[in-house]
Amino acid sequence: MSFISGGSRWSDVGLATAARGIATCGDFLAASTLTLTLQAAGAGGIAVAGVLLAATLPLVLFAPLTGRLADRVDSRILLTSAGLAQSVICLNLAYAGHPLLVIGLVALLATGLAVTQPVLSALIPAMVRPVDLPRAVALNQTAGMLGALAGPALAGFLVGWFGSRVPLLVGAVSYLALVVAGLLIRTRRGGARPATSVSADTSMPAVADASAANWRLRRDPLLVAMVATLAGVVSAVGAINVVEVFYIRETLGASAAVYGLVTGAWTLGMLCGAWIFARLARRFTDDATLIQGGLLLLAGCCVMVLVSVTVPVALLLVPIWLLGGVCNGGDNVFHNVVVARRVPEAVRGRAFAAIGAAVQGAAMVGYLIGGLLLEVNEPRPLIVGCGVAGLLVLLGFVRPVRRAIRLERSRVAAMSPAAGLATSVPAR
Repeated sequence: MSFISGGSRWSDVGLATAARGIATCGDFLAASTLTLTLQAAGAGGIAVAGVLLAATLPLVLFAPLTGRLADRVDSRILLTSAGLAQSVICLNLAYAGHPLLVIGLVALLATGLAVTQPVLSALIPAMVRPVDLPRAVALNQTAGMLGALAGPALAGFLVGWFGSRVPLLVGAVSYLALVVAGLLIRTRRGGARPATSVSADTSMPAVADASAANWRLRRDPLLVAMVATLAGVVSAVGAINVVEVFYIRETLGASAAVYGLVTGAWTLGMLCGAWIFARLARRFTDDATLIQGGLLLLAGCCVMVLVSVTVPVALLLVPIWLLGGVCNGGDNVFHNVVVARRVPEAVRGRAFAAIGAAVQGAAMVGYLIGGLLLEVNEPRPLIVGCGVAGLLVLLGFVRPVRRAIRLERSRVAAMSPAAGLATSVPAR
């Protein structure tokens, strides 16, 4: 793998993270606006699940294509063109009336996200030195979390004051941040030339090229175990994304503004968790340790979901969701650091797209289950089911993860000291 030589380009990290934060705010603003509008119009869980599925399906279907685009096409071209397209689509979404047209436009909007997500994820490691990677990942997480925090809150207030059109127009403007970032970021990757910021090991270019050409996710047992565990938990708990709007608005009787505040609390927790656990991630050179830590953090998320059913009023969800978000944010940092360490630079776009597709595909399963079960069950028992299912999935993956860790440590121990420098080294 390759990282930047010399000093890290923090100005580029700042531009990329700002663009991600603003565009993410647009994503969540649009999604929350549509969810609130459907719920207020009397739509059921299946309608809400349909919108969420439309917003997720392109990230799964197009991952093989968008991952290769991120690695082979100039990142500047992809960010500017996708940002412009998303802005136009969201503008049309503000004036769409027919439900099928809305779902189609949401799917197109998500197609743009399927392009920009792996581009930005692969650019961040190319901007910084290895020692600065956890901090850069935490900054990127922070931007995304701030955007996800602001989006639902803005949607709650704007929908209450102005209806659905104004927040969608604001969302259309937010995507222009990707265009600005694409034009100003000096770090570039993809295209016919090598990444401008990355210094590959020129003493062995053929080895580096061969490593990238032969890389497959399925050939890395540790990454496979990590992704499978994460996807399994997301599929088990993902139904809560459909259920929570009915739980908060109907079961607990909260207003649209309180709904935005509560959903934003989880995101605020993720922001805090990203910085707390970024400091820890720098101390561990053993990828297996980070993955084990991720398992504990995912368990924390599931426990907080279970605890949330005990509250009598919606505002009491805020501290519970904050703690769950802290665990979620820490897990995201650990997993992103592991991927950036283990995947060759030339194929990072493909790797991030593939992993994102696995997780988003699992989320789709959760959305579908949540939408169907809401037709025959109340929200509160469904949330209990989500938390219990998540913990059971984690228990089921403990043994496969341990097996993958043993294989990894045996492989590292069998390598020469020189070769060991290219991979993760067991912590002392």
